[in-house]
Amino acid sequence: MIEKANQRDLEEILSRSVDALREGSVHTFKPSQEQAEQLIRTTLGHGGYYLSLKEDDNLRGWVLIGSSKDYFSQESIGFIYELYVLPAYRGKGLSRILMKAAIDKLFNKGHGEIRLNVKANNFAKELYKEFGFIDRQISISLKV
Repeated sequence: MIEKANQRDLEEILSRSVDALREGSVHTFKPSQEQAEQLIRTTLGHGGYYLSLKEDDNLRGWVLIGSSKDYFSQESIGFIYELYVLPAYRGKGLSRILMKAAIDKLFNKGHGEIRLNVKANNFAKELYKEFGFIDRQISISLKV
């Protein structure tokens, strides 16, 4: 069952947030628990929220969604900030279920466009393409 995360779900998600952020960044970002919680609470404070996927009342995974503004046009867009399935439940199609739920929620809120950021070597990149996301990389970086 997918539903908006309740307080108990949120506490469990926060307790696992370091792993989710590390994996999502392909281990290039190694936040402390405090940093991870601060990032998440900032997103939640700006109207973002988690959808949790549970079976038998046990959390299996989640997706963090919200609204953002396009930098140039200032148009409101839907945004998928995080998608995570607990390691024990991977390989069962749960990521696809969470993605569909997130996309449906954001489109139902009136967003005509949904975006997400993903590292170039993130294995989930293919999943996003299955849902029609287009690689429109507009940022580059230089490490010194």
